[in-house]
Amino acid sequence: MFSPSYLLAVIFISIQGSCGQIVMTQTPDSISVSPGQTVTITCTSSTGISNALAWYQQKTQQPPKLLIAGASSRQSGIPDRFSGSGYGSEFKLTINGATEDDEGKYYCQQYWSSPLTQ
Repeated sequence: MFSPSYLLAVIFISIQGSCGQIVMTQTPDSISVSPGQTVTITCTSSTGISNALAWYQQKTQQPPKLLIAGASSRQSGIPDRFSGSGYGSEFKLTINGATEDDEGKYYCQQYWSSPLTQ
């Protein structure tokens, strides 16, 4: 039978390991493009998250709009110039032939584990 101190140590290690938050790093921080250019934004997670990644666009004074879910599934009504790719810990959002209407903030969000992080 295990000693009480051994069980306590095992429980503490298990709890400590599950409290870590996934860190998302997005590059570049900002970018300026001319209409017609191709834009690529990269998002890296601190641990593998399968394909549990979403890309959002946010315009001034508007709520975020979901562009891509599942790392690569474009949402209904999103123009096909937007595409997502990646798996594990490396992801990309590509805008082929950017237009003035694409101006805004873009960010990735993982939904592999709680809390959701951007």
